[in-house]
Amino acid sequence: MEARAVNRYISTSPRKMRLVIDLIRGKSVDEALHILHFSPKHASRVAEKVLRSAVANLQNKDEAGRLETGAMLVKEAFVDSGMSMKRILPAPMGRAFRMRKRSNHVTIIVSAKPAPAKPAARRAKSAAAEPAPKETAAKKPAGKRTAAKKAAPKKGAKAQESK
Repeated sequence: MEARAVNRYISTSPRKMRLVIDLIRGKSVDEALHILHFSPKHASRVAEKVLRSAVANLQNKDEAGRLETGAMLVKEAFVDSGMSMKRILPAPMGRAFRMRKRSNHVTIIVSAKPAPAKPAARRAKSAAAEPAPKETAAKKPAGKRTAAKKAAPKKGAKAQESK
């Protein structure tokens, strides 16, 4: 089971947000929350908010009961660029430079960790999958090429014999 949360039109550049999102991708939710909470980057506050929202969405989706954050995993996290606001910046000699104020969209998908299979069941499956040991078969006779190679004297041996 998985749930997602999206925050759109965040007013930081996508490049800065990707630095933060790359820290949590593939981690457990508990670990990701700790990383984001204690990160000094401004973008980590927004990312933490989106992650908490995704966790809440997954907990509401779960019908069996409340999932613990320790049993969740950040399955996917990505940043897309949003719109860019164009602004004019005064420049020397009466010119004007264009400034682009970038924005981004953050998407985080969390999923429940798969429950580990019971060890006894694994042993039974692996024992059934293993083939029975084969009896030792007699060696195959050497082919024509290998027999000819063995019989022919080496080149270095001829040179030594003549000396």
